[in-house]
Amino acid sequence: MFDPHIAGDVNDAQVKIAKFGATFDWHSHEAEDEAFLVLRGRIAIDFRDGSVELDEGDFLVVPKTVEHRPRSLTEEPVVLMFEPATTVNTGNAESTLTVTELNRL
Repeated sequence: MFDPHIAGDVNDAQVKIAKFGATFDWHSHEAEDEAFLVLRGRIAIDFRDGSVELDEGDFLVVPKTVEHRPRSLTEEPVVLMFEPATTVNTGNAESTLTVTELNRL
């Protein structure tokens, strides 16, 4: 499960909060950086050359064009993401996890 919601708008960007499922799709964002702040639980961001594990309170920016795959290390972690409003969650990889219409909190 990946369940993103819009928490607020900041200029041309959005603050999104999501519960993460077990493993997300490999993807990249051609024109946008993507920022992750873990609010609850633990996640890993996999890269083709390794992984970064994030605990509650940890923050990571994935630069544009870098292929990555988020995954849960605990059950239903909650993550805040900060990205341009036009960012599609699966970037260049369309799948059943792609969400184009997000609910607002």
